[in-house]
This record gives sequence, structure tokens and C-alpha cells, in this order.
Amino acid sequence: MGKRIRVQRRGRGGTVFRAHIYRRIAPASYPPLTPTDAAGRVDGTIVDIMHDPGRGSPLAFVQFSDGKACCLNAPEGILVSQTISRGAESPPEIGNILPVGKIPEGTMICSVEREPGDGGKIAKASGSYAMVVAHRSGTTELRLPSGTSVSLPDSCRATIGVVSAAGRTEKPFMKAGTRRAWLLPKGRLWPITKGQAMVAASHPHGGGRHKHAGKPTTVSRNTSPGRKVGLIAARQSGRSKRRIRTE
Repeated sequence: MGKRIRVQRRGRGGTVFRAHIYRRIAPASYPPLTPTDAAGRVDGTIVDIMHDPGRGSPLAFVQFSDGKACCLNAPEGILVSQTISRGAESPPEIGNILPVGKIPEGTMICSVEREPGDGGKIAKASGSYAMVVAHRSGTTELRLPSGTSVSLPDSCRATIGVVSAAGRTEKPFMKAGTRRAWLLPKGRLWPITKGQAMVAASHPHGGGRHKHAGKPTTVSRNTSPGRKVGLIAARQSGRSKRRIRTE
């Protein structure tokens, strides 16, 4: 009877594998919807630009004139003490928050709401943005960072601009301790050891003189937790065959 493998230990939800979230500042989300957002304008001031552990882009703390405050993914080009606005009557300038139905076509936006009032779910990673493609009756077509297109209600809010820290992934870590400090707040598993490099008691792929799994690496989605490693419910394994069109 072998010991519990890594997947089983992580699945229990113990404190060893939990993300360290006690240092995080706040979620990046818009204030709740108000009638002014649909037909009006509220000005606000960027009080501070902060680093949030576990987040790739900085956070901008914004205080609005109606008493509401929030933290937003800081777009490129904003400054501390800069005045921004939110609402349908706001101009389409960098940092302003508008309904997508009021944003001109071809504008790059970020922190887009999937449903009106959800606070922003799309294009929030560092350097990412969506683009307004076309306006239709009651909906707006956007091109997402993945290249796909989606139609959203005109009342969904978005921030004008591109999320800052676009070149974050271009700098190598160079040292293992730097990468460990980056992944620790995220709760990611690092470093990762191959199952074939382990002993048989630690992983189903371990054991043996030759470093290969020794068994099929594709497993069922409904298999037991101690066996659920490798290619889980894979549609195919290996290189796909070239399909020749006969038209």
C-alpha cells in the first residue's frame, strides 16, 4: 500500500497547498451599477497605484465623487492624482469607464463585464485587451484576447485602454528563489517533479530502471484519485493525423 500521491494531497485542501491571500489588497472590480452609469457621468480621482501580490498588473485605487471607491486593473498611461470618470456620458479616454455600447468601434478596452454589474471579468491580465468590432441592436461585438468574437449587452462596462505591465513575461526569472516568490501567493505547485522520476510508491508512473511510464498514460475521467494522473480523458494521444479534404 503506497502513500498518497501529490494529486491526492492537493485535492484534500490542506493549508500546505492553499494560496497565501492574506496580503492581497482587494479584488479588481467596478462599483455596483447606478442610474448614473446608464445615463450620466461621475468623476473620480486615482488616489494610488499599488502592487497586489499574486497579480501581474498593478491596482489603481479610485475614489469617486459620489462616495464610492474601488480598485481597478491599471491601464497603461494613467497617473496618480489623475481625474477619470465613469458613466455613459464619459468621453472615450484612457482610464474612463463606459458601457460598451457607448465606446467607438476599433477602441481597445480592458476589464470588460460579461454581464451588466458583475464588476469586470474579461481582459484583465497584464498587457491584454479586447477590441470593439461592431454595434448591433442592443449588443456589441468584441474581439477577445484569444481572437474569438463575442456579443455582449450594450450596458456591460469596460475601461478604455490596455492593461499595464505588458512586458512582464519578457524578463526571465534567472533565479529559482525569484520564481518561488512569484508563485507562492498564487498557490501554484512549484517545483514540479515528473512522475517517471519518482519511485513506484509515490506515483503510478514511477519505478523501474528505464524512465518511462510502463503503462498507458491516458486515464478515464471517472477513475480513482490515486490513478488519475497523465492525460485525463484525452480525446487523442500523440500527433494527430493529417486530414486530406476531398471536395
